[in-house]
Amino acid sequence: MSQRLLLLDNGREWGGGTNSLLALLARLDRARHAVDAVFYHDYAGGPLGQLSRSLAALQVPLAIQPQRRQPLWAKLGKELARGVLTPLPGWRAAAVEQIELAWRVRPNAQQLAARLRQSGYQALYMNNQPQSNLEGYLAAQLAGVPVIQHCRSNPALSPRAVAAANQAARIIAVSHGIADSLRAQGVEPARIRVVPNGIDPTQPLPDPAACRARLGVSADTVVIGTVCSLLPRKGVADLLTAVARLQSATPLCVLVIGDGPQRQALAQQAHAAGLGECVRFVGFQAQVLEWTAALDICVLASASEGLPRVLLEAMLLGKPVVASRVTGSAELVVDGHTGLLFPYADAEALAAALAALIADPARRQAMGAAGRARVLAEYTLDSYVTGVTRVFDEVLS
Repeated sequence: MSQRLLLLDNGREWGGGTNSLLALLARLDRARHAVDAVFYHDYAGGPLGQLSRSLAALQVPLAIQPQRRQPLWAKLGKELARGVLTPLPGWRAAAVEQIELAWRVRPNAQQLAARLRQSGYQALYMNNQPQSNLEGYLAAQLAGVPVIQHCRSNPALSPRAVAAANQAARIIAVSHGIADSLRAQGVEPARIRVVPNGIDPTQPLPDPAACRARLGVSADTVVIGTVCSLLPRKGVADLLTAVARLQSATPLCVLVIGDGPQRQALAQQAHAAGLGECVRFVGFQAQVLEWTAALDICVLASASEGLPRVLLEAMLLGKPVVASRVTGSAELVVDGHTGLLFPYADAEALAAALAALIADPARRQAMGAAGRARVLAEYTLDSYVTGVTRVFDEVLS
């Protein structure tokens, strides 16, 4: 008889964590672990209904838990706390958290607890990180079921979130860097298991020549691309600044793959920098590999990561990667061997890294081959699914 888990994801944006979750659900042995899903949103960043269609294709039942609008008193209370308590950041954060608990977290927890009790789930599995999953911890406590937290990003935890995390049966960290961060903030080491994200090396890979032909770029054009939600923390503005500084005789094309609230501002930046002819914003793409295959260099300039799937995909395709030296990316990229690392937000260093690879096709090819070998050896989908399944069994056996 299978063990029943309720999956909670209260995020708003489609990202690498979404794709890693779907890959896990596609491979999970349903005879052992049956999963139903509760999401708060059908996800921005992709076509309306893309999430529900994806879960339906995997035969994972989905319920959307509606969210009420933030009441005026909560909005004004948070603004007042942020203004009055500006000199006391710890108190300010605690005051805002208390308001969030009152109007959003506790009501959501009551609904989730009722769902857990009524349907007889044996565990709550959460797909985000402790600070943004407080209602899940409350719900599990009310319903008397264990929590399995999948921590996919580098968290900054409040004291309340640390206390909640220390109630989890297990926390799955997607990288050793995330595990180190959790421990440094006070999460008990015995609760943490490191299971790196993985990718399927047996999947059919697109033909790079066909993908480039669809773009209409010449054979000598170097295609630089980034795949991410268009948010300030993803560093796309730094990439555009770096490209504007390049003085290369080689034709360039820059693909920005993804969507988000910063898209218009980034398009305006590209135009103002005189990059309008070479920068293409292609929006959200459900089939990212077909775009990544067209790249000569894959860039991820973000402020923080868990273990970025976009880099795993690029490396599987034999693409050299240039990434900010942050948790997750720095663990995946072997600097100078599978790609190049640069300090986050240092557009000059990013420009130098790009210039070095643009000028040296043989180095790009060697780095791409090394990256592919690393993924095949250490970051396969089978090892990822096996690791998560082992954690489920630890908790539910």
